[in-house]
Amino acid sequence: MTDQTPENTQLFLTAPMPCPYLPGKQERKLFTHLTGRRASSLHALLSDNGFRRSQNLIYRPACEGCAACQSVRIVTAEFETTKRYRRILSLNADVEVAVRQPRATSEQYALFKRYLDDRHTGGGMTAMSFVDYEYMVEDTPVQTVLVEYRLGSHPEKPLIAVALTDVMPDGLSMVYSFFAPELSKRGLGNLLILDHVRQVRLAGLSYVYLGYWVEDSPKMAYKGHYRPLEVQRGPLGWRLLD
Repeated sequence: MTDQTPENTQLFLTAPMPCPYLPGKQERKLFTHLTGRRASSLHALLSDNGFRRSQNLIYRPACEGCAACQSVRIVTAEFETTKRYRRILSLNADVEVAVRQPRATSEQYALFKRYLDDRHTGGGMTAMSFVDYEYMVEDTPVQTVLVEYRLGSHPEKPLIAVALTDVMPDGLSMVYSFFAPELSKRGLGNLLILDHVRQVRLAGLSYVYLGYWVEDSPKMAYKGHYRPLEVQRGPLGWRLLD
């Protein structure tokens, strides 16, 4: 239990499992349930302490002898759109953005499966059925939205990217995102983050929460490129990444 966790909140510890980011390592997670009227306030409090939501659970790594997973967030007021990011925005000037209620559709699921089959072959999520996907999207006790990105220049305006996003008191938390793998030249993963920075600024908020960053994991390297980036340092709170 963290120092700031409400006393009547029960935290549970998972059994050790192979780490998905660092070969040869074992991961364990500390978690609790988000239920009832306190769900939103508990979500905000624990997120500020480095926890992450997954459906109606909220968790953080609790691995023995390892603290590689670090919760990170972009400080949007000071974020600078570099030449690289301006190029991505220019490439995607024809993309239309719509913020919707968290409702699963067959169109989203088809894109989700294409993304997983291309980017995460053999991963645990590749076996997810539509019902599993529906639970991932809709089983939320807090304020959550789906952000859809469509190719406006195409007559049929196909869905090319989706972000499942929690609305926090001080920003947006990107829970999960996926995109059309065949459009890799567009840099859609980066576009989604840049668009969330834009939305946070328009709302007069402060942060885009990117989840966990592992410095030595190639899968996570892209998160370290967004500066200024703050890292949750436990009792020390949020600190700028050098």
